[in-house]
Amino acid sequence: MLKTLTYLIVLALLGAGIYFLIFKKNDNPFGNSEAGFTIKDTAAVGKIFLSTNDGESITIERKSDGWQLNGKYKALPSTVRMVMNTLVTQVPVTPVTKSAYENAVKTLATDGVKVEIYDRNGKKTTVFYVGGPSANGTGTNMLLEGAKTPYIVQTPGFSGDLRPRYPTTIKEWRDRTVFNIPDEEIKSVSVLYETNPINSYVVSRDNNVFTVKGDPQITEHLEPLNTARAGRYMKYFTNVNCEGYLNGLEDIDSLIRITKKRATIDIETLHMGKQHADLYWMPINRRSKNRLMSNEDVPDDYDADRMFAIINNNKDTIQIQMPSFNKILRKCFEFYQKDEVQVKPQPTPNILINKR
Repeated sequence: MLKTLTYLIVLALLGAGIYFLIFKKNDNPFGNSEAGFTIKDTAAVGKIFLSTNDGESITIERKSDGWQLNGKYKALPSTVRMVMNTLVTQVPVTPVTKSAYENAVKTLATDGVKVEIYDRNGKKTTVFYVGGPSANGTGTNMLLEGAKTPYIVQTPGFSGDLRPRYPTTIKEWRDRTVFNIPDEEIKSVSVLYETNPINSYVVSRDNNVFTVKGDPQITEHLEPLNTARAGRYMKYFTNVNCEGYLNGLEDIDSLIRITKKRATIDIETLHMGKQHADLYWMPINRRSKNRLMSNEDVPDDYDADRMFAIINNNKDTIQIQMPSFNKILRKCFEFYQKDEVQVKPQPTPNILINKR
């Protein structure tokens, strides 16, 4: 009995030791000299540099107002979070086997992503290379700079290639904000429709008094201005994002030149300057849902879900989605409509029926 109990205690201690060395979160059982891929304190990271052999490179730096991309753009928060989460959770599982070593090293050298981590003082702290998926597909081959042995690296709950979590193109890193203006910052919003000017309008605020100017045919023969609706409209210009950047896409400039402009948006603010956007219809394509069913607000030749836009003083061409802009692209007469009164259904009274 005593021998059995001793045996069980030894097994328990061995099991605890194995768990501590291998499975304990963010711990590296192989030591940091060859496999220090885990960045435990991402709050201490001040800069990250990513590069590939084909010339792509990205630098993101921590600034007082967020992360900056390549010294001139705001970095996309979701991409920053993805990289930081990968850095803090990735752990080495095992060294690459001898049979897979040659292929792993070749992939790291030709197609790998070099990752340089700097602290907030600008000191380089960690450099490693991210290769392709491991031979069995369950992890990613990585090599610490100066080390001789590549390791298979994984993150908890994920089995697969981590290389896509280290993107190296600007379009994957650049923030997609079109408008992000607090409503109290807005002095006026002008929306001009090129082909339907009667729907154009200017919403202005002066000491929280709202006015809406438009075609006299509209404004002089409708109900009084719905000031509450005008006030709510000013709130629609926060967190308005695009789907992606089209800069450098072949023939995009030629396509937009022959496409009809849908609207022009001009916003005047108190402290954030003026902002301008030109919106263009997108020609109908294979993905267009209105190929099968027409949309009364969209000409049949154009896509009902997406548009092109040119922003930032004509520097950037973007693709936007209708749901993000439909709340902004109103019609003048809508500001003079009364809000619909929602009538709450009354509960059905309990009727006692006296059966005789």
